[in-house]
Amino acid sequence: GTGILIDCGEGTQIAMRKKGWSAKPIDIICFTHYHADHISGLPGLLLTMGNAERTEPVTMIGPKGLKRVVDALRIIAPELPFEIIYHEIQDSTEVIECDGFTLTAFRVNHNVTCYGYTMTVKRAGRFDAERAKSREIPLKLWNRLQKGETIEEDGHLYTPDMVLGPQRKGLKLTYCTDTRPVEAIVTNAEGSDLFICEGMYGEPGMEEKAKEHRHMTFYEAALLAKKAGVGELWLTHYSPSLAYPGNYEGEVRKIFKKTIVAKDGRTETLKYTED
Repeated sequence: GTGILIDCGEGTQIAMRKKGWSAKPIDIICFTHYHADHISGLPGLLLTMGNAERTEPVTMIGPKGLKRVVDALRIIAPELPFEIIYHEIQDSTEVIECDGFTLTAFRVNHNVTCYGYTMTVKRAGRFDAERAKSREIPLKLWNRLQKGETIEEDGHLYTPDMVLGPQRKGLKLTYCTDTRPVEAIVTNAEGSDLFICEGMYGEPGMEEKAKEHRHMTFYEAALLAKKAGVGELWLTHYSPSLAYPGNYEGEVRKIFKKTIVAKDGRTETLKYTED
């Protein structure tokens, strides 16, 4: 599998340790934007990964200026035993093919350049033995084709679609923070099994403040979830002045029933909905 981290605020390592997670397996680090609460924990994390004897390259993905920002932070973490590969997002939407999944970055609306991310795990169709037999595909090739391999043998080209049925529903997760509601969020989050979205303000009457600071209220996030038809919404990134975010969960659920006013450390294992 592939380990992915989205953003790296100063409390990232503390949160990971509480969960018993190691930083060493992180292969990709995505940044939504370069405000301190989303990136200031990076130097310490990189040093921890190096001390854990990681040697494999780490890919970093983020808005333009990524290498400049990271190089500045690395003044206090100059020597690492692994290479950093930089991928700076150039367009309003960018699709990046990763090992076993697709990562889509999409531009949102904050007071600096900011992106949301969608991760999609595709799922191949079910193996169809009758289909393979009708096409006279040699039995010895079935397993390799089922695993997605294209094979050329004895002058014939065999492809996975020759033995597989229609593609099944995979998994989709969308993460979005520090933004006003924009249509790009609905478009990219559509059908997500899990939608993790900022909810800076839960109190009534905070709409103007949300607009001023380019953030969202709980209720705006819930409307996005409803429009996108997601499986579940987790709210996050609360204002420090919001002492009891959970007090507003009932009101938000009137807009989108499957809303969770999430707390630090919440986890979920996404599972395929079809066999």
